[in-house]
Amino acid sequence: MQDFGDILNNQVLLVALLACGIAQLLKFLVELTKNRKFDIRVLVTTGGMPSSHSALAAALATGVGQTLGWASPEFAIATIFAVIVMYDAAGVRQAAGKQARILNQIIDELFAGKEFNEERLKELLGHTPFQVIVGLVLGVAIAWLASPAY
Repeated sequence: MQDFGDILNNQVLLVALLACGIAQLLKFLVELTKNRKFDIRVLVTTGGMPSSHSALAAALATGVGQTLGWASPEFAIATIFAVIVMYDAAGVRQAAGKQARILNQIIDELFAGKEFNEERLKELLGHTPFQVIVGLVLGVAIAWLASPAY
């Protein structure tokens, strides 16, 4: 049980999770403002503005750099991890979302007026580069604002 308490005392982890949570909350507020409808599902879905994955990874890397040093191997690992997460969010998952959109359109056209029981593919999987950059800036800013806690 002591190990669990140690996890809860890990400030770097807590700040990274806080950055992710704030990004998800901002995503909800952006969607509420943009679409004028209350959709609580936005809090737990992927895609949208800003990228919570990017905010989490950036806050994690920044926190590691602040606590262990900018030249530490741990900071290098966290930074490479953050770059991979952000590349995936803007690249691979964005492309998968575009493919899902096209496949859904093909299904709609092929089965127009006919019964089709398969679930539609999720189209909002990834992020635009701008959404990733906003998540990155948000994560770094939250880590810097929380830095006296380290």
